[in-house]
Amino acid sequence: MPPTKIAKHTVYQPSTLPFRVGSQLAAGWVPKAARWIPKCCEASSELRNITMKTLHLLHTNDFHNHLSHLQAETIRQAKASHENVLLLDSGDAISAGNVGVRPGGEPILTLMSETGYDAMTLGNREFHIADALLRLKISKASFPILSANIRWRDDQGESLPTVPHFLKTLPNGLRVGVFGLTVPMVTTRMAARLVSAFVFDDPVRAAQEQIALMRPNVDALIALTHIGLREDERLAAACPELDLIVGGHSHNVLEELKVVAGVPIAQAGWFGHWLGQTTLEWDIAGVKPRVTGRLVPLKEK
Repeated sequence: MPPTKIAKHTVYQPSTLPFRVGSQLAAGWVPKAARWIPKCCEASSELRNITMKTLHLLHTNDFHNHLSHLQAETIRQAKASHENVLLLDSGDAISAGNVGVRPGGEPILTLMSETGYDAMTLGNREFHIADALLRLKISKASFPILSANIRWRDDQGESLPTVPHFLKTLPNGLRVGVFGLTVPMVTTRMAARLVSAFVFDDPVRAAQEQIALMRPNVDALIALTHIGLREDERLAAACPELDLIVGGHSHNVLEELKVVAGVPIAQAGWFGHWLGQTTLEWDIAGVKPRVTGRLVPLKEK
């Protein structure tokens, strides 16, 4: 049972000076000098004209069907109390196993839809090797289900049940991009590929492709992952262009934001014990945001 006290309030404040970047560069980065700011991380023209912009993120992960109506109402009210807010989930909301299916779909996804979730990443519990059954498992969600590293084993040009990313312009003008990453359930090296409609690519490689596509067009770029904390750390080290990683799968209660290669990582435990509240603030053009994070308990002792 996780602790129920309010978690520590933590702030990650990146340096306002230009910074060095590792030797492996994502597409679109252009060095300007010995010490330089990557072009993809420069503020958009709209952001340069604003003194301060804020993005509020509320996030959950690994409900495993443990979401009561009271908890959902608490989350809904938390979202309603903010402007410029997104409500996200990092996967494994349902309780069915990897091959289990409820004939009528998953009721928790209906409840999450009513609560106001904006997007969710496909978890291993939402996944199924059969196309029709994967679609059934996620059919009750009125919000997009994200996974940038899933693909057809044999691509016939059909649309996937999931989408790779989610884009939204907030009332304050901030353009936010969120892409999903799923723990690779079936890969091209596994025998299971022979019976699966889908295979998964390496999450870091998929992330780098999404960053090259999205970073020039958004002010905030977030990876919403279901790959576990260790893989989130690998992702952060390989992709310093990210503003934030919101993770799941490993059930970590991160009372403090974990920072790797300048990228903050958040995760909110499991079974609905916690609601993550993370705020990103931009007050100087051309630098990464100041990120503040905390966990708030959703369950009594």
